[in-house]
Parts: sequence; structure tokens; C-alpha cells
Amino acid sequence: MVLIIATMFSGCTDTENPIDTENEEKTEEMFPDTKSYDIDDDPLYKLVDETDESDDGEIAETKTTTNEKSGEPENEPVAQPAVAEELEDNNPKTYTNSIDMEFVLIPAGEFEMGSPLYEEDRYDNEGPVHEVTIGQAYYFGKYEVTQEQWGEVMGDNPSYFDGDSNPVEKVSWNDVQEFVKKLNNMEGTNKYRLPSEAEWEYACRAGTTMRYSFGDSVSDLGEYAWYKNNSGSKTHPVGQKKPNPWGLYDMHGNVWEWCQDGWHSYYEGAPTDGSAWEDGSGSLRVSRGGSWFNNAENCRSANRYEYAPYSRYFNFGFRLLREM
Repeated sequence: MVLIIATMFSGCTDTENPIDTENEEKTEEMFPDTKSYDIDDDPLYKLVDETDESDDGEIAETKTTTNEKSGEPENEPVAQPAVAEELEDNNPKTYTNSIDMEFVLIPAGEFEMGSPLYEEDRYDNEGPVHEVTIGQAYYFGKYEVTQEQWGEVMGDNPSYFDGDSNPVEKVSWNDVQEFVKKLNNMEGTNKYRLPSEAEWEYACRAGTTMRYSFGDSVSDLGEYAWYKNNSGSKTHPVGQKKPNPWGLYDMHGNVWEWCQDGWHSYYEGAPTDGSAWEDGSGSLRVSRGGSWFNNAENCRSANRYEYAPYSRYFNFGFRLLREM
């Protein structure tokens, strides 16, 4: 297999995602049998297959207020809507399927999607901020799909890094659609699917409005995420870091996670009901969460990228949603 190091978004503006050029030399040292070239509009250095074409946390929420001294916005905890308690009373908080995929109950509710203009390291494609209503509770993967789980459904393991409990990677959006189809057949249901971009961000934020689900400070990111500064240039077994307030692990870092949506460069006209925005710029699809390869800014709750549905990268995986 020929591995290629590619770069998207080579012509960035000040408001677009910068290229992490210092990783090129490091990546070539890790993978000496690779060759480099530039592709327009690629935000990161990635390894691409050249033949590719084809534990329960307490629910918490915050509100934004203004600091009287600094005049800066800050967040305060507020009570979660009563609907969350009712749903927990009437439905199991967690669900485990036949291949030991664990899911956490995500309550219905509303949230502000995107990043405000004052957020540090934000990009234009994260706005405008808009209110989204999630009208139906759903189960969301407690962890990213692992290599073992992928193998049980698909019978192979495409990952570059080895480890049954590590997230599966080098899977394209198209590959994931096939996985979903086979898993639904195995389970005798049609409830499994990729999340919409709104469902993903809602679950990631878990009632928060800050840069990350744990707050604004990058200095705390290493407690919750495997990213460039602490990953050792590889993926890690899922669930080793702290979860977000709703008990989901690795929502920041480890591997990027595919969403169902087609790519749009901004949110003007986006659905407000949490559904996937399927039409978009050609066939491009959305990915979220950042990865072991990325800087802290790429792991923010609002950060987003676009990629071709046949792209298979060594830091791309996914987690699933199961409808009620």
C-alpha cells in the first residue's frame, strides 16, 4: 500500500484553519516510506490510502453571564430541564448491544450550536451561532467504535495502529455507511446511524457553552483528550481519559468522528431541529472532535472540517447513534 502525506487548505486566510507545518518532518520520521505533495484546501497532514476512491456523569448545563469587573462573558451552572429526569426514569440510562457497544441516553433539549465571535481560535465556518432543538432523546456511543467491534461486523481491520480497544481508523464515510447497514441487519433493527452534526455537538457540549465540554482552559485538555501534545503520535484505547458531563469519552481528540451531514461552509439556513443537513458542497462530509494528531484548537466542541466521503485517514474514526 502506498501511503501519501497530503495537505488541505494550503491557501488559508486569517480566519481559516492554519496548516500545522511542523508535523511534516515529524510524520516523515514516523513513516519513512511516504512521499509528500500538496493538495489545495487540506487543513492537516494526513496519511491517505492512494487507492481510496470508492461511567455516567451528572447532567449539567451552563448559562452565560457577564463578569462585572472584566466585562467578559463567563459560564455558570444551571439546572438541567425536567424532561431529562423524566426520560431517565422511563428509559435505561445506558444500552449495550450484541457486540458490547455501549450507549448513553442523551436527553432532548435545546442548545446554541456553533462558536461565538469572541471564542478564542474559532473559525468562520463555526457560525453563525443558532439555536437547535433536539426534540427526541437518543442513545449515543459511550466510546468511539473500536477495532474489535469493527472486526465483528465487517470481518477485517483497516486500521494503521494496532489494538482491539483502540478506535478503528482509516475508515471512510462510505465504509461507515456499510458498517451501519450490516450492524442493523445483525441486530434486526434500523435504529443505528451516524449522528447529525447537531446531534454530535449537542452530545459533546453536554449542556456547556465553553470551548470544551470541561471549560475554556487548554491546560486541562490533556485530562480529557489524546491530542498532539500528549498522544505520542498514535491512537489510544478508548475510555482512558475523563468523560464529558454526560458520560461520553474521547469526544475531544483520539480520532476525528464522521457525521451524516453534507458540508456547508457556514450555518446560514441550517436545520434547527437537529436533523442532518444532507445537501451541501458536492459530496463532502463533516467530521468532528479533532484527533491525536491535532492541536488543541481543533479539539474544541465547535470545530469542524470537511472531507471527501471516500477519504481514509489514520486519524479518522466514528461513533454511532442509536435511535429510541
